[in-house]
Amino acid sequence: MSSSASNFEWLHRGTSEIFPNQPNSDSPEENLEQRILQSDRPLRIKLGIDPTGTDIHLGHSIPFRKLRAFQNAGHTAVVIIGDFTARIGDPTGKSEVRRQLTAEQVQENANTYLEQLRPILDFDTPGRLEIRYNSEWLSKLDLAKIQELLATMTVGQMLAKEGFAERYNQEKPVFLHEFLYPLMQGYDSVAIEADVELGGTDQKFNIAVGRDLQRHFNKRPQFGLLLPILLGTDGVQKMSKSLDNYVGLREDPLSMYSKLEKTPDALLKDYFELLTDIDLNTLPDNPRECQKLLAITIVSQFHGKDAALKAQQTAESLVLKGGTGNQDSVPEYSLKDVQFPAKIFYILSASGLCKSSGEGRRQIQGGAVRLDSDRISDVNQTFNSADELQGKVLQVGKKKFIRLVN
Repeated sequence: MSSSASNFEWLHRGTSEIFPNQPNSDSPEENLEQRILQSDRPLRIKLGIDPTGTDIHLGHSIPFRKLRAFQNAGHTAVVIIGDFTARIGDPTGKSEVRRQLTAEQVQENANTYLEQLRPILDFDTPGRLEIRYNSEWLSKLDLAKIQELLATMTVGQMLAKEGFAERYNQEKPVFLHEFLYPLMQGYDSVAIEADVELGGTDQKFNIAVGRDLQRHFNKRPQFGLLLPILLGTDGVQKMSKSLDNYVGLREDPLSMYSKLEKTPDALLKDYFELLTDIDLNTLPDNPRECQKLLAITIVSQFHGKDAALKAQQTAESLVLKGGTGNQDSVPEYSLKDVQFPAKIFYILSASGLCKSSGEGRRQIQGGAVRLDSDRISDVNQTFNSADELQGKVLQVGKKKFIRLVN
């Protein structure tokens, strides 16, 4: 239906799977491309998020980038804020029951999520974006409707879901309310009449449930489009804040640049494909140049080109001079909540440069901590007031540093 319909490179770039991909009684089209070509209206592209935290990292951004590609092709992005389902918690990939959140926590998290998504999605073009909250329809379900939903699946089908099966076999508790999550998430597709649902490869079960429920309620079943799970900056495990191998969308330009310019060579192609629009055939042959291009491209997406160039200059200055480079680009940490006298290892922990006071001690013992370029060697070095530290740069290793301010 759009001018881009004859060229589907945007659809397949970085896509792991589109299902179904063969004709069947529910979808006589050969594939998703056929539905796009045959449709006389913009398709409705669903992406649900459960705001169970406050921060989005680059791994989370992948389905939103694909959603933007659909917007650019003329379709309608329907972002569903799971304010109702977040209070249950998606059990996918979890080895234990998830903590249930209050409605107030969910709403606060949702607001921060949407703000972080503004650099990615088109919020301004009329008809290109709907933001819906699934409490709009899920809170109105009565017991009869919930019973109808439960009757569409068997316990055996639910236990086929990876997380449930693992916990059941390990004799860990699986609570009945958790069975509701895939059904309610699937009912979202019924409520908004989704044509396509996006998700990570770990979401295939939930997306397939949405297809089944659409069929049950005499709706046209959606297509599922699955996207890869991004490996973190360690190149080993999936990107995760808990593993400290992530790049957050709210990170300052210098921190973001410094992490990305160290992307392992083996991940460069995937990062370019999934996180940028750069033609992969035009990438530099030199891996170091690829790392720099990746870093400046992604920082530009979230902070603008000027901030990205400034971050690059500061990072290069740090490496070449072993100092703190351009002070204006160094992220700041306020000491107002630090109780003085304070030991240096506590400040390292409180500022986030180290995960804990113990790690701070180890970094000092290893010679990795500097204050205004002077190495700290005393683990118990104590400062009596914030004035002693005002304006100084505290650094761990070559890439992690902050400017201390009152």
